[in-house]
Amino acid sequence: MNLPDAGASNCFVCGQQNPVGLQLNFRLEDDVCRSEFTPAKDHCGYDGVTHGGILFSALDDVMANWLFLKGHKAFTAKCDIRYHDALPVGTQVRLEGTCIKQKARLTQMRGIMVRTDNHATIAECEASFMMIRDG
Repeated sequence: MNLPDAGASNCFVCGQQNPVGLQLNFRLEDDVCRSEFTPAKDHCGYDGVTHGGILFSALDDVMANWLFLKGHKAFTAKCDIRYHDALPVGTQVRLEGTCIKQKARLTQMRGIMVRTDNHATIAECEASFMMIRDG
């Protein structure tokens, strides 16, 4: 388990000390950032469907944590997301974040969310992250 540093301990998505957060755990495997998530009833938008903002937040963090687990701090500069299907609450998904390319302070990432039961893609996105300079 890779825990975020103290500065991220209250993060809504990965903060292990955030009592109302998602508390996702991220890990690097074969240069892919991975996590699993099962939305609860509190993550509902309507009619038992997980809120799109929750889906976006999880995808944003799986991409950002690819950088974080490699020792970089960055912020999301731009993100384009495509929702393919609704995600019923209580349905587990697999999250993956991969690097497309890096140039200077800008890193382009790809995130995908796939149901673990039927392997259907729920959402995918591409985002640009700006590296934070030290000092």
